[in-house]
This record gives sequence, C-alpha cells and structure tokens, in this order.
Amino acid sequence: MPILHYSLQPDGLLVQSERGWLALTPYSSRVIRTRYNLEPTFSTTPSLVVQAQPQPEVSFNVRETPDELLFSTAHTIIAINKETAAFTYQDSAGCLLTKEPDRGGKSLEPIDVLVSVFDENTTLESRQNADGVRVDAHNVQQRVDRQAYHTKLEFEWADDEALYGLGSHEEGMFNLRGQHQYLYQQNMKAVVPVFVSTRGYGIYVDSVSLMTFHDDETGSYIWSDVDDELDYYFIYGPEFDQIVQELRFLSGPATLLPKWAFGYVQSKERYVSQEELVDIVTEYRKRQLPLDCIVLDWQSWPNDLWGQKTLDPVRFPDPCQMMTDIHGLNARLMVSIWPIMRAGGDNWRELKEQGFLLGNQATYDAFNPEARACYWRQSNDGLFAHGIDAWWTDCTEPFEADWKGAVKPEPEERMRINAGEAKRYLDPELINAYSLLHSQGIYDGQRQVTTDKRVVNLTRSASLGQQRYGTITWSGDVAANWETLRRQVAEGLSFCATGMPYWTTDIGAFFVARKPDLWFWDGDYDAGVDDLGYRELYVRWFQYGAFLPMFRSHGTDTPREIWRFGEPGDLMYDTLRKFLELRYRLLPYIYSLAGWTTHDAYTMLRALPFDFRQDPQTYDCGDEFMFGPAFLVSPVTTPMYYGVNSEPLAGVARTRTVYLPAGTGWYDFWTDVYFAGGQTVVAQATLDTMPLFVRAGAIVPLGPTRQHVDDLPDAPVDLHVYVGEDGRFQLYEDEGDTYNYESGSFSTILINWDNNARRLTLGERQGSYPGMLRQREFHVVLHEHDSAEKETRQTRKQPIIYDGNRVEVAFA
Repeated sequence: MPILHYSLQPDGLLVQSERGWLALTPYSSRVIRTRYNLEPTFSTTPSLVVQAQPQPEVSFNVRETPDELLFSTAHTIIAINKETAAFTYQDSAGCLLTKEPDRGGKSLEPIDVLVSVFDENTTLESRQNADGVRVDAHNVQQRVDRQAYHTKLEFEWADDEALYGLGSHEEGMFNLRGQHQYLYQQNMKAVVPVFVSTRGYGIYVDSVSLMTFHDDETGSYIWSDVDDELDYYFIYGPEFDQIVQELRFLSGPATLLPKWAFGYVQSKERYVSQEELVDIVTEYRKRQLPLDCIVLDWQSWPNDLWGQKTLDPVRFPDPCQMMTDIHGLNARLMVSIWPIMRAGGDNWRELKEQGFLLGNQATYDAFNPEARACYWRQSNDGLFAHGIDAWWTDCTEPFEADWKGAVKPEPEERMRINAGEAKRYLDPELINAYSLLHSQGIYDGQRQVTTDKRVVNLTRSASLGQQRYGTITWSGDVAANWETLRRQVAEGLSFCATGMPYWTTDIGAFFVARKPDLWFWDGDYDAGVDDLGYRELYVRWFQYGAFLPMFRSHGTDTPREIWRFGEPGDLMYDTLRKFLELRYRLLPYIYSLAGWTTHDAYTMLRALPFDFRQDPQTYDCGDEFMFGPAFLVSPVTTPMYYGVNSEPLAGVARTRTVYLPAGTGWYDFWTDVYFAGGQTVVAQATLDTMPLFVRAGAIVPLGPTRQHVDDLPDAPVDLHVYVGEDGRFQLYEDEGDTYNYESGSFSTILINWDNNARRLTLGERQGSYPGMLRQREFHVVLHEHDSAEKETRQTRKQPIIYDGNRVEVAFA
C-alpha cells in the first residue's frame, strides 16, 4: 500500500496510504504506539489496559529518503517503506531489531460485530460440573451492532531470535518460535498479549478480544478477532527488565502485596467449617510448621445458594470469632468468591433487580461500574466486614463450553466453542477483559473501605494491567503427573515475561486421581497421599513452589497438609519442612524483591534471558529460572524413587543436568562447590534437595526460621556474600501491610560488595516507617572459592550493629 501523504502532528506522525491511515505516537523514547485504520479517524474509546499518556518531554524526528520515512526517538527508529508501508524496527544505531515482510505487515478485514439479544423467547438452563455452576441461555438472537475489523500484524523474525510471553497456557510453551497459541481466557489459560524478544524488544497488542499467535507454516503473526483498529506498542529495551518497566509505565505499577502473602498458603478442596479451619492452623502451630494463610474454597455459602457472598451459619456460626481465632494464631484467611450466582439468594436478587446481571441472569456484569460497586458491597457486608484478609476470585473466565466429556476437544475446537460461549454473553471485542474489570471492582472497593489492609486477589485469568489491582494469577486446575509439573515451570516464566509479576500453581496439582469420563480429571494417583509415587511428585512440586512469588498448596482428591505426607523423621515430611523453613529464612530477600517489583518494576520469577540475553544457550532453558538476582532454580520434574501405586524405581539416577549461564561463576547453594559458567553440570538431586545455585557476586539476606512472617521481628539477619564479582543488594522494608508505602513510608539499605577491595558496605539507610527497627544486627558470611585449592570456605565476621549510618566491613 504506497504512501500517499504524511504530516507531522503535535504527538507524532500521521501517514496516509492507499489503504488506510497510520498514526505513530511516541509514549517514551523506548515506546512507540502504532494505530492503523481504514478510516481517517481513529477510535476514541479509552483503553481498558493502557493508562499512560505520551510523555510530554519525549522528542521525535521524521526524515525522508527516496525510499523510506524514518521516524525516530532517542532509542528507536522505525523505517517505513514508501511503496508498501512495511515497518523495519531499528535501535538508535540503525541495527536491525525486527521487521515486517517487505510487502507490508498490517492488514484489516472489515467485519460485522454481532451481539446477543435476550428476549422473551430466551430460556435458561442451570447445570453444575467439576468447575462449578453455570447457567446457559438458549434461543438467543443476534443482531449486527457495528462494524469492526479482524486485525493482523506480521513479522519476519530472525533465525537466532527467541520469543517469550503471551501469558500462562497449559501446553507449557517456553520459546514461542515455531509455535502457535490460541489466546482466550479459560481454565488453564490466562491471556496477556505481550511477547518479548532476545533481540531486545517487546510487542504489546492492545486488544482484549479473541487472538491467535502464529510462527508456523501459516506465517509469523498475531491476529485479533474484533477490534476498532489495529493498536499496538513497540517497546525497545534492550534488556527484558527495561521492557517490563515500559509495560508497567503503560499499564500501571504493580501494587505491593502484604508481607504475609509471601509466606506459606495452605489450601485444599475443601475445608468445610469454622472449626476445621481453626484446627488446621492450630496443628501447624503445634508442629512448629510455618504458615501464614489458610484458604476457604467454594461452597462456604448457605445450602445451594451458589455464589452467595455470606457464610453458611450452620458450619460457620460466628465468622467474627473465627477471624479472631485465626488472627490470634497469627494467620490470615483467604475466601473464594464467584461471579456466578444461582437464583434465589439475596446477592443474586439484588443484582437482578438492579439490572446488573448478564444475559444468563446468573453472572454479574463486571463491565458496569455500578454492578462492580454492588458486587463489592455484597462482598464487604458478607465477608470482609467480618475480618477476612484476602480474596480468591475463582472462575474469572465465567463462560466455558468444554469442561465435560471423556475426550478433550482439539485445540481449534476448544477455541471455537469457548470463545463462542463467551461471545454469547459479552461484547466480542471484550471477551478477554472480564477478569481485569472484576479485579478492579474488588480492588477499588477494598481501597475505599480501608488503607490498612492491602488487597490480595488470587485469580484464574489475567490481563496486562491487572497487576495494579493486587492480583496473583494461578495456572488453573491442572492434573497430577510429571509432565504437567514440567510444563508449569515454563508456564510461569512465560507469564512473568509479559510484565505481570505474580504467578503461582496448585502445588501437587488440583486433580490427583483419574476419572475416565472427564478428560481434565486426569491425575495418575487414585490413592492420593497413600501412593508414594504421589508423595514424591508432591515433594518436588513443593520444592519448586518454594521459589515462586506465591507459595501455595491446593487441590482435590486428597489432603494437602504437610503431616499427610509422613511424620517427623520420615524423608518426605522432613524435606517438606526443610523447604518450608527455607522459604521463611528467605523472607528478607523475597520481600525486598517485592519492594523492587512495586517501586522499580522488577520481575522476581525470571526466564534466564532476563539476565543472560547474550547467552544463546539459555534461550530454550524452560525448566530452570532465576528467582531474583541471586538464585538459579532447577526443579526436578522426573520421578527418581517411585512410580504409580508406590512401585519402587530401579536404576534411576538421582541427578539432573543444569545449564549454568555464561559470564559469571556459580556456587552450589547446598555444598558451596564453585562452578564456572557456560557449562552444563550434573547436579545432585536426591529427594531432600533440589539443584539450587547462587550467582557469584550475589548478596543474600537470610533471616531466622520463623513460624509466620511477623515472628521474631528483631532477629539478626545473615548477609551471605558469594565472592567472585562485584555485587549489590537493596534491602527493602516497610510495615508489611497498609498502603503507607505509597506516600514514602518505607526504608532501603543499599548493600555493596567490592570484590577487588574485598569490602562490604552497608550504605546509609534511606527513609523510615512506623515501627521500624532503628538498630539492626547483621552477620556477614563470606562464601569464597579458592581456585588454587579448588575448594570453598566460609568466613564469618563479628556481628554488625547497624543504626542507619554507613558501615564498612573489610576482609583480609
């Protein structure tokens, strides 16, 4: 499509071609928004995701050559072919980042947008399956509401380029090259239409309709089903952290979760009474097993009033006393709530009378601000006012059509029927945004009630922007087998590569047993915890979970409490305790990462190219990751001791290979053995361990073994320094809850290691907060490799009494 005309606008460049108009707008020197429409006017509908406005100080230039228009900022150049309007993306030095095909890479196909009409002929049918109650509307008419487009954005990716992102999907794709993915929200699918490249850029397509991604025989492109125009953002890093910073600039910063949310969360399907909840927490305290939260899953409502946001008075006779008891044990309660309600309850009746239900007269309309406010009032009156601490907004993709039958539908069929079901009740342009708006309603509502309790919302679906509402996404109702565990590792890394910081999984998987008549109820272990094969799988999943943003066990078919896997002295019980206690020792480290996530747009769950983009050997390492700047985590995803039905395994090596990225040295966390980077090693992987390495130059603060996050607040902190490179760590602290951090109520201590001078420096404390310890005790532990003697030694120094002033510790 040849370019006919172009003009400079106050905010960018407007280009007219033979087939439509292009608008390029720099939002920062690293972010350029492009819109493409067949009409001369662009959509004025506000984005549900992007909140940023173009930075007023950003400058741009347009230069014309015989063949191209060159649109540039301080960091990025877009060369536009005059004959085809094809884009070539370059860095400021003119080096190629990526390009569209020479013939052009943007296309729009006009379509009629059909919406449903629910009238007197519509009938409703209620059903219940393993994923809860659904109400289906039948005899639904459709009408043409407006015109829009299918959009398509094509690329020519380089042979040596790797891509990551798109959200969390059950297939466990890591490097997206050579793959295709269907982007619709569903159980085990959480969509974030962002991908990042090892060439140093990212793409965000601002669409919340059905989408597909392809890098296969059909081409290399991303496609959307219903949009007013093609609207996307090109983001230059080149490092992934810089791309994520720009994504958060566009869509909002991640709120800071309370400190307790980084402790251990115990859940199962399901605890049934007030007495049982308190008894479980009491048992954790009796056994001195750390715990911070217990979860009340679905069906806590009265009788069969599905989705009612009040507790059954028979099983939960005194909710306020229950919360007093749980809080008195220094634990918190998370409660499951649903957007779907069965007819008859007070909540359902109020929403119906106000016209706040969608066409099935069961699911509330999260796109309506008044409906969100009503839903929140119900949640507050029935639950939050009693003192509950956190939300589990389950089923945030409330329309599904494939959670049934013995045979799993083919991927294309699943996309068709599930997207079709969602489009029956939601505008087709918005079907991937329900979770975003639902999360906003919970967040806005709680913030209006109190600023003393941070919002925690576990949700099964996602959208870019949801991080601003206190959400954690989990991977859905997965089944217990080793292949699923392996895929979970890549899923989490793909999700967090999109700029979304908080992800978790059901430790041990949701479905443990197998039901042949249901394709998704496909676990390998009918005997549950009585099967030693399942116990081994659970221990490995638990080890992995200890290095996720949220550390949470959940599932059906079998109990999940730690004592169900043995007693003290048993290998599996003792291993679970070991990793549980390690998680709590790591809290100073983990909560600092959380602080960075909010204040510096950091990502704690990191695919290796976040830190080692220049090492191509990391590009396909989907089964290991960095947890913060220090730890290389290598989960064990194969059985080594038992098969199904407790069958002992013979001749299985209890090791796993680990690639240690180039450019740095690595210490085995358990043994202190040092390894040079750029090699694959065979690591010990007996059941009581998991391969775990620490990067040379890392500074790791470790606290005591606590029973909950507020336990032993004035205990000394060990500063473990791994010698070999210069290092730094910023220790972040605040009240642990409340939103006072938003107004600067927090402190940081910058800790530096000078490798040549062999000197550790604790900088002057910056900031303060209520209850802050004015004086702290630190113990420095040096881990040092002696290349001559080929061994590592630890050196401990005398305790440092730190009062907020700069301190230097020298080592001979």
